Amino acid sequence: VQLQASGGGLVPAGGSLRLSCAGSGRTFSTYAMGWFRQAAGKEREFVAGIDWTGNSKYYAESVKGRFTISRENAKTSVYLQMDSLKPEDTAVYYCAGTLTGFGSRQQQRWPYWGQGTQVTVSS
Repeated sequence: VQLQASGGGLVPAGGSLRLSCAGSGRTFSTYAMGWFRQAAGKEREFVAGIDWTGNSKYYAESVKGRFTISRENAKTSVYLQMDSLKPEDTAVYYCAGTLTGFGSRQQQRWPYWGQGTQVTVSS
């Protein structure tokens, strides 16, 4: 599966952004999807994951209650709604896919990656 993320931008603290990730291929609906992020000078970290049905989701503790992951298989897309943004959410955000790694927070278990989209939250 090929992935392309979009929707990043500059937003003030407390604001919202919605990231989108478009997938290609007829098998998109069979992949679990996730979002990771990488802040400058830091390692890439897990943000959120969703199973192929869209019924099971899990989040990093740092974003739980503020971010919501969703998907539309008919549109081969996955989304990340980010509310109550904080300056520490500033990072490049990546969407990722996996067939066997759902439930993992380790990027090594997610073999398919889109290019990143920059999110900057101003204080």
